[in-house]
Amino acid sequence: MQQILIVIHLIITLLLIGTVLMQRSEGGALGIGGGSGNVFSSRGAGSFLTRLTAILATAFFATSIALAILATKSTTGSIFDSVPATQEAPADGSKAPATPPVESLLPKLEGQPAEPAPAQQ
Repeated sequence: MQQILIVIHLIITLLLIGTVLMQRSEGGALGIGGGSGNVFSSRGAGSFLTRLTAILATAFFATSIALAILATKSTTGSIFDSVPATQEAPADGSKAPATPPVESLLPKLEGQPAEPAPAQQ
């Protein structure tokens, strides 16, 4: 269902971009455009494109909201639910949390056996 809605959303997006680009410029956008080379010369074509843009924009927002609702229903919980609430204190009684030694990824990328990192104190 979500994949079908994504495809519909993308089609609506492309149609919306096309209708916005086909509309004639009113001449106020940074002093460019709005010249004599209009694609549509009649007033009826302009109102049709305006109406079509409004319809496509409404459909765009509706599919965006539907995709957001489907995305929240497909997740099992919050991202914070998977993070442990507290960390255990180190065995030696110090206040600093125990961190595992960090191994370098460079030898693994080069195909060499990795050397264990020295223990932190």
